[in-house]
Amino acid sequence: MDDSLVLSVSALTRNLKSLVEGRFAFVRVAGEISNLSRPASGHLYFTLKDEQAQLKVVLFRMQRRYLAHDLQNGQEVLCAGRLSVYEPRGDYQLIADTVSFRGAGNLAQAFQTLKARLAAEGLFDAAVKRPLPFLPRHITLVTSPEGAALHDFIRIARRRFPGLHIAVYPVPVQGEQAAPAMITALTRIRRQIQTDVIVLCRGGGSTEDLWAFNDEALARAIREAAVPVVSAVGHEIDFTIADFAADLRAPTPSAAAELLVPEQAALVKAVALHHSRLLRLMTQRLDAWEARLRLFRQRLFTMPHPVERLQLEVARLKARMERSLGRLLAEHDHRLREVVQRLQRCDPRLALARQEQRLRLAHNRLWAAGRKTLVDKEQRLGRAAAVLQAVSPLATLSRGYAIARRLGGQRIIRSARETQPGDTLELLLAHGALQCRVEALRPVRDPGAA
Repeated sequence: MDDSLVLSVSALTRNLKSLVEGRFAFVRVAGEISNLSRPASGHLYFTLKDEQAQLKVVLFRMQRRYLAHDLQNGQEVLCAGRLSVYEPRGDYQLIADTVSFRGAGNLAQAFQTLKARLAAEGLFDAAVKRPLPFLPRHITLVTSPEGAALHDFIRIARRRFPGLHIAVYPVPVQGEQAAPAMITALTRIRRQIQTDVIVLCRGGGSTEDLWAFNDEALARAIREAAVPVVSAVGHEIDFTIADFAADLRAPTPSAAAELLVPEQAALVKAVALHHSRLLRLMTQRLDAWEARLRLFRQRLFTMPHPVERLQLEVARLKARMERSLGRLLAEHDHRLREVVQRLQRCDPRLALARQEQRLRLAHNRLWAAGRKTLVDKEQRLGRAAAVLQAVSPLATLSRGYAIARRLGGQRIIRSARETQPGDTLELLLAHGALQCRVEALRPVRDPGAA
């Protein structure tokens, strides 16, 4: 084998670096932000992804200053820069010079759409949240048995309250089978396990890693649980649909243990403190009552006629009470009469009777007005008919006149000059019509001629 053809890892990586950086000295790449990291150096590291691939991107602190606003996971962005190969790890990445925003990514849009729809249904309302027990005796963790989140929760809970019973229901917390498995776990816990609270527990991860907790069916299963459900998913900056549907959202699994489990030592100390306070208050109260009893005994023995004075005092208080009760009863009786009078004035039956009377008057007026209008219309119709009858051609025909027109025509003949001998005419009479033939014309002198 020719050793000259064998490349070292460093040499191959340098060749690749030269090829990549020379071929892609400036590129523009669009995608969705994921796994965003903000270290103390001020640089931004994130993954730019689409449905089929992903690309690591770094935005240095100097270029970060020119962002319109801060980057967030799920945003759709357009990055412009150059490709580079990081030789120590053999990774290629995009060194971004500019980042422009294009809107929310597909996962972020799906998250916001589902969140808005479930919120409109009232699934996240504070009124449906169940109160958490002050001191749970049994906690069920729905989580992966291999995750560090489980061990963190158990360690902190047992440290705070050693006698607490914790059960673990193992489920996958990432991938396509995670959401159905958690739904099945919640259903079986409701039917088979007596527990005080359920905790959905998972450590941090990318948006894709936590996507199982954005399942709609899982959110509804959380609300259908028989006991309170706590969501302890991811880090403090991570939010899922399960966080909003749960009765309590804990920033981290460790925080969930601190929120759910009180410290046993603090409880013992508080009980002892309250016991001492109660004992001190009871002692002070008993001492005060004992002092008052001695004072009353002393006053009773020093009275010349204690029984007679007490009887007089009782009689005075009785008379005072009778006078007070008499005044009180008189005032209430006066108020009662006023209320009765107001109720009588506001009696709906009286108001109904007045409205009925007004309705009858209105009905009579309407009927009279309608009758008068009808008579007026009949009279006007009669006068119009008389006028029409006076000017009607039928009335003229009834007086012996006739209307002449050509047979089959409609135009009326007003002069003999409009006809010729031999023409066939139709004469319209008051009763029937005549068919005539013109034999001769006899001109008539025009009365208007000179």
